[in-house]
Amino acid sequence: MLRSALTVGSWTMASRILGFARDMLIASRLGAGPVADAFFVALKLPNLFRRLFGEGAFNAAFVPAFAGTLAAEGRASARALAERMGALMTLWLGVLVVIGIVFMPQVMRGLAPGFSDDPAKFALAVELTRITFPYLLFICLTALVGGVLNGLDRFAAAAAAPVFFNLISMATLLWLTPYVATPGHALAWGVTASGVVQLALVLWATAQAGMALNILRPPAITPEVRQVLRRMVPGVIGAGVVQLNLAVDIIIASLLPAGAISFLYYADRVAQLPLGVIGAAVGTALLPLLSRQLRSGQPLSAHRSMNRAVEMSLLLTLPAAVGLAVAAGPIIAALFQRGAFSAAEASASAAALIAYAVGLPAFVLVKVFAPGFFARGDTATPVKLGLMAVALNLALNLMLMGPLRHVGVALSTSLAAWANAGMLAWLLARRGHFIADRRCRRAVPRIAATAAVMGLAVVAVAFALPAAGSSVARAMTAAVLIATGGAVYFGGGVWLGAFDPREVLRMLRRRPASTPVAAKQP
Repeated sequence: MLRSALTVGSWTMASRILGFARDMLIASRLGAGPVADAFFVALKLPNLFRRLFGEGAFNAAFVPAFAGTLAAEGRASARALAERMGALMTLWLGVLVVIGIVFMPQVMRGLAPGFSDDPAKFALAVELTRITFPYLLFICLTALVGGVLNGLDRFAAAAAAPVFFNLISMATLLWLTPYVATPGHALAWGVTASGVVQLALVLWATAQAGMALNILRPPAITPEVRQVLRRMVPGVIGAGVVQLNLAVDIIIASLLPAGAISFLYYADRVAQLPLGVIGAAVGTALLPLLSRQLRSGQPLSAHRSMNRAVEMSLLLTLPAAVGLAVAAGPIIAALFQRGAFSAAEASASAAALIAYAVGLPAFVLVKVFAPGFFARGDTATPVKLGLMAVALNLALNLMLMGPLRHVGVALSTSLAAWANAGMLAWLLARRGHFIADRRCRRAVPRIAATAAVMGLAVVAVAFALPAAGSSVARAMTAAVLIATGGAVYFGGGVWLGAFDPREVLRMLRRRPASTPVAAKQP
């Protein structure tokens, strides 16, 4: 599992680094003004539907079914299942895209009501969202084909696909801007173009893996497809509520002073680096592994896999959360404070980043605990627990948006994530599906202590450094703080016994499990 997680994490890290380069470029060209707010809403809407239909609930239902079919019935049956699901997804998402483009003004009045006070900003948001909305179809199909690759233990191509999102976005912002109305238009066209490229990449990868897919075949509702849909429905309902909650965040932010949406976006982008690299990597690798272990009657192996996933997640996430919280100002300033993005805007984004950092370990633990249900075919329980977390999030948003403005939106999200992770862990433990073993109980407190020592060291160094005036000086300050945190955490972790570097190296050298014989049949 560690090798698979590192494959996903390495490509995700490359994507995040390029994403920072893209966001730095956007910040310098657009700042946190009305064009930036309009574009971020235009990007958020297809992403909301992508998470609803293309990831989360769909993958939780599809990946175990595909992996199980592959192991039990062979490649031909697994390919047929994937093609039927792809044809069905193409049909319903194609219809959704057309409806969304036609009725986008009405959608925008519900999603960003605060924009209605500025007709030009509202019209721009509608136009940009119409350009980006087809991205939904392409990226959801990319998620489906990526699920096929994950079921085949081929993680690299699906993890590498987002790299092209960032490359194409930067290219269009630089080269297309002179030929369109605003830089936001150039970015919007880049979003849709990147969806086409990402889909082409994963389709090519499946062909290279010996499972070329024809996702344009006529849809057919077979018993296997019905089973996936039945398992998917509770997750879609739950994901729909979660996405509605994210939409509420946008609604609230649109009612706050101008720039609130942009502040939250830039802070979230920084927080998403460890979340994407660690959470997505561990969750992506853990789900098919647990599915195979449980399908093969190996509950003890599944139990060990869950414990190691929790360890690995906290080993990497706790220091990231502490580091982002204590060095939020220098990090945001080094990344974005230039051009149209001022020091005041950097300070506002840094405050939101601190609030997001509070919930970072919880966001990752949710991705670790949820596969414990999904791999057992239980998509309903995480939905019920998610509904409770959503209700808490909504209540906290309403309570905190007044006194804390955009920071209250971010803090509400973090607190609700902790509630969600806690409920998932409690119910898994109650059912006997997750009990922290001796190694986990020993490692986690030591990891937390090491992260705390690291945080104190970073704060001390930050106070000792002189104020940074230029972009180069800000970058150097951030680099020194990050290097200090990394060195203290590694040295302290070895000294306190939080982890053993030799054991990590041994895990990296292990060969992944061989493909089941049934899966090798043509």
